[in-house]
Amino acid sequence: MMLNSDTMELDLPPTHSETESGFSDCGGGAGPDGAGPGGPGGGQARVPEPGEPGRKDLQHLSREERRRRRRATAKYRTAHATRERIRVEAFNLAFAELRKLLPTLPPDKKLSKIEILRLAICYISYLNHVLDV
Repeated sequence: MMLNSDTMELDLPPTHSETESGFSDCGGGAGPDGAGPGGPGGGQARVPEPGEPGRKDLQHLSREERRRRRRATAKYRTAHATRERIRVEAFNLAFAELRKLLPTLPPDKKLSKIEILRLAICYISYLNHVLDV
């Protein structure tokens, strides 16, 4: 792996496989004791390729800089985008379920998320008022 100082991204050589990542070089994927891929007791140690910075070369970096470098990898960005997509889908599903419980005219009227929340607040207040009377 080579660091491009202008973009702060990791440029992976073409021989780098999808299953390997720069995480073990940057401190990612390892637990607090340093165990993990390439760490003590973590299976086979990965040998850095020529011209690739090893673990010792990155130890002088701050924790924040190592985190920044790890997050610059394409694998990390892809995983993050997938997690975010799943989160947004769950969020939208919850709004759709809430929307089904709210009375509106016409019943199939499209409402924004803020409108759904405001209508839910009003409907809950109305139901509380009905129960109090």
